[in-house]
Amino acid sequence: MLKKLLILAALAAVMATYFGFGLGQYLTFDGMKAAVAGWDAFYSENPAVVLAAFFLAYVAVTAASLPGAAIMTLAAGALFGLVVGTVLVSFASTLGAGLAFLSARYVLRDGLEARFGERLRSINAGMERDGVFYLFSLRMIPVVPFFVVNLVMGLTRLPFVTFLWVSQVGMLLGTIVYVNAGTQLARIDSLSGIASPALLASFALLGIAPWLAKLVIGALRARRAYAGFDRPKRFDRNLVVIGAGAAGLVSSYIAATVKAKVTLVEAGAMGGDCLNTGCVPSKALIKSAKVAQQMRRADRYGIAPVRPRVPFRDTIERVRDVIRAIEPHDSIERYEGLGVDVVQGYARILDPWTIEIARTDGTTQRLTTRSIILATGAEPVVPPIPGIETSGYLTSETMWDAFARMDEVPRRLCVLGGGPIGCELAQAFARLGAEVTLIEQADRLLGREDAEVSELAAAVLEEAGVRVLTGHTAARFEQGMVIAERAGDELRVAYDALIVAVGRRPRLAGFGLEELGIAGEGEGVLSTDGLLATRFPNIFAAGDVAGPYQLTHVASHQAWYAAVNALFGHLKKFTADYRVIPQVTFLDPEFARVGINEREAEAKGIAYEVTRYAIDDLDRAIAESEMRGFVKVLTQPGKDRILGVTIVAAHAGELLAEYVLAMKHGLGLNKILGTIHSYPTFAEANKFAAGQWKLARKPEKLLKMVEKYHAWRRG
Repeated sequence: MLKKLLILAALAAVMATYFGFGLGQYLTFDGMKAAVAGWDAFYSENPAVVLAAFFLAYVAVTAASLPGAAIMTLAAGALFGLVVGTVLVSFASTLGAGLAFLSARYVLRDGLEARFGERLRSINAGMERDGVFYLFSLRMIPVVPFFVVNLVMGLTRLPFVTFLWVSQVGMLLGTIVYVNAGTQLARIDSLSGIASPALLASFALLGIAPWLAKLVIGALRARRAYAGFDRPKRFDRNLVVIGAGAAGLVSSYIAATVKAKVTLVEAGAMGGDCLNTGCVPSKALIKSAKVAQQMRRADRYGIAPVRPRVPFRDTIERVRDVIRAIEPHDSIERYEGLGVDVVQGYARILDPWTIEIARTDGTTQRLTTRSIILATGAEPVVPPIPGIETSGYLTSETMWDAFARMDEVPRRLCVLGGGPIGCELAQAFARLGAEVTLIEQADRLLGREDAEVSELAAAVLEEAGVRVLTGHTAARFEQGMVIAERAGDELRVAYDALIVAVGRRPRLAGFGLEELGIAGEGEGVLSTDGLLATRFPNIFAAGDVAGPYQLTHVASHQAWYAAVNALFGHLKKFTADYRVIPQVTFLDPEFARVGINEREAEAKGIAYEVTRYAIDDLDRAIAESEMRGFVKVLTQPGKDRILGVTIVAAHAGELLAEYVLAMKHGLGLNKILGTIHSYPTFAEANKFAAGQWKLARKPEKLLKMVEKYHAWRRG
């Protein structure tokens, strides 16, 4: 406590001196010019005194995070010249930064760790692993103000000595550039002097310094990453893509389009999980289930209801027909026709530029390549629950083959997991006639959504006949039975088929990633930067293996960035943009969202206003007896800027597209309100939601004045 008080007292004294004596006036361009002119003669007579005073003043300004360090750096060049000024500022800035670092550490860190301990633990783990390089990058490329870097680093567990030497080295280039500019400023006698070649050259150097620093950092990063590997003198390919799911297909398509020589390696079926076991087959099954439900509920449309007969083998065969109809879009023949070298086999990365492929024909092929894109996808997570290995469980990948051998829908189906996949399958199979029990460990379904969305999802499932058990943990399996626990009580759930849908994890094993040191931590995604590059600048990742979203359209979105950076990153780099990501859970009605919801806004401390429009007011919804749901829009307080949208409605996925476009291009609710929407359509819900927003903000005082005006006009 005493240490904190002493630090605070010292900082208060420095700030009181700075503001009390108006020292800030000297830390401006004009003030600096005047001060330099006055101190120049004194410096020639008393160099040691001036050097010491300047050094201490610089340390004080930096330690207290006061404005003016850049001006003082220029002044050092003007007073002392390039060499002496650089040495003086280099050590003074490092010492001042170190004091600011210690101030933050001793005054703030303990309190922050007590409040945000869990979050800071992950940050400190990252700092322990890459802290030196991260700090060096911040020092070399001053995107973040140095005083902010000093304070933030003090809140981490970075060693003090490490902070000092990295700061000393990292700030040296910028110090030299600024001091050199100061030497030229000292020679300006009039405005015409600003146009002197030497001064212009100094400012040009200031402008390109960050770019030079970026190049240096890139070179150092590459040197560090590639240490111990021999780079080939020539390459067989410009790009090798591993995995032919959404990310792999788009990556290779882009490479072929720009005439790069690209090889696409896939061990299984082209199209990946989405085509063969995920998006496509599940949506085909959902449609069949919806038709069965409409037959049961035909009285809603003035038609006599009937109990549907579900020949399950035929239902699954239709699902396979849908897959076969879409397969040509992702086929080997199509991609080879586009110019992609498609290889069926298992790829293994031997070094950052060499791929070994165990081809399915029994041969082995080695290729050297400038860049690699990992698009290996994800696989279902199977939790280590006692008895699960003998439970006969199915996953989203294995269930299609198993169901294709069944003549009837499983009489009793148990689904583990209340996320999007579990909820979609539970409703679909219940509508097809199965007795479905869904077990979810959390207290509600769709845990990332708002509470009202979770409640509505549970109601929709229960309406379909699903037995929803939230807050239950699958404790163990016995023969044809799962024992679920809640608050110490056991519940036995019998099943004829069991689907495990508790999540998916990146597919990382067998590609040589462990040997290269780029495998994900535990079951996590690969660590990539904003360019989607791994620790090796020429090895990229896209899709489920890269995160942060396990969505087909995000995989395709990432593939563009990965491919362009892999092929043209030496010329121009592009940072992946995740600002506007739509996502849909294909229940009936559909649950769609883009941007933040209320739960996330509150967790992040983001201020927002809510506008809500109920679908049961929409003419088209009434005409189709699809009146369940709402449109909920979060906007910036007092403005029409859209922060996020949640839609629960029939065709919600299609309705969401208008908001995705608006958010992507900065269009607000006023623009949506001013757009003509066809009548009668579900899309009108978006316009009516914008109308609700406008109505809630009508100018009451102005309207009263207008009312009086109309009364006057009537006489």
